[in-house]
Order: sequence, then C-alpha cells, then structure tokens
Amino acid sequence: MRVISLSTLKAYWTNNPAGAGAKEAALAWYRHALKADWASPASVKADFGNASILKDNRVVFNIAGNHYRLVVWINYPYRVVYIRFIGSHAEYDDIYAQTI
Repeated sequence: MRVISLSTLKAYWTNNPAGAGAKEAALAWYRHALKADWASPASVKADFGNASILKDNRVVFNIAGNHYRLVVWINYPYRVVYIRFIGSHAEYDDIYAQTI
C-alpha cells in the first residue's frame, strides 16, 4: 500500500507531548501498512481484527495497546491509504471519524 502521509504521524508525536507514546506503535503500523495489500475491508480485518470498518472506506485502528486511534481512508483499487487522524481516545471522541 502507499501511505499518505508519514508526516501526519510525525507531527502528532512531535508537536503533542501526549503523543510521544504513540511513536513506536504508529511506526510499526506504518511499516505494516506499506507491506500490506488491502483489496477490501475484509482484507484489512484479516490483518487487524480489531480495526473498525466505517462507511466510505474509512477504517479506525486501535494502536499502542488501544491507547491511541488512527483513522484512515483507503482507496482500495489504487492501494492508497490516506491518514486522516491520529490521537488519544479523548481526542478521538472530539471528532467525527466519518468526515474527518
């Protein structure tokens, strides 16, 4: 998969003191996603059983032992993952994952 963009993840743990704990897990997710070949929501679920599949090809991943949430939009035909949000559960509660 092509993941856009690592800079979104880096900005979170660099600019947010509370995000420092997400760095290693976010990088592990990123490396895994680069090697993945997700052709459908079912293939994402096969890789990450705890991923939440939303409408409009959005997926929510729980990372760092379920301390952070990562929201992505996936273009399955082109194998592109767009990172839309990363944050703690409290920060996630302040957004609407379907439209972010």
